[in-house]
Amino acid sequence: MKLSLITLMAAGFLAACLPSANAEVIVGEPAPNFTAIDTNGVEHNLSDFKGKNVVLEWSNHACPFVVKHYSVGNMQKVQKQATDNGAIWITIVSSAEGKQGAINAEESNQVMKEVGAHSTARILDPSGEIGKLYGAKTTPHMFIIDKEGNIAYTGAIDSNSGFSSDTIKGATNYVSAALESLNAGEEIQIASTKPYGCSVKY
Repeated sequence: MKLSLITLMAAGFLAACLPSANAEVIVGEPAPNFTAIDTNGVEHNLSDFKGKNVVLEWSNHACPFVVKHYSVGNMQKVQKQATDNGAIWITIVSSAEGKQGAINAEESNQVMKEVGAHSTARILDPSGEIGKLYGAKTTPHMFIIDKEGNIAYTGAIDSNSGFSSDTIKGATNYVSAALESLNAGEEIQIASTKPYGCSVKY
């Protein structure tokens, strides 16, 4: 019985020390920094973007909920609006090797070319290190970092978690609304929502 209790306590201690896929960033707190090479071989350090709004979009081209937004140009529209207004948009793929959405740099660039994406950079994160750092749960899962480097929004791209692209019309786009508020120097009315989509394939 004592051995069992000790074993359980040790297991609990180890679990507490290991990185958790369920860790969550907090609105208003500094965004976790990371450095990564994008699919074009360019290195990006998040801290280098201080002074600009940054959008992080977790993606998986094979996920039906990602297809929902890309197939009708909705994600691309939000990307263009954001980048035209000076934001940095980084798309991150945290699918592990052999799992749905896993892709190499060349294939990833081809996918983005075909859909006409307007993201600043696309980063492959097969180890899941960046995804777990942010607690990314779904594809899509959206994060906005303000010009001071703090988390300004986290959650779903919009207010309708329906499967069909038809549900986009009439939905509130939380990302667009948050960016508009930041650009206007106003408080974001909805700064945190529950993300929806496919689970990130760690």
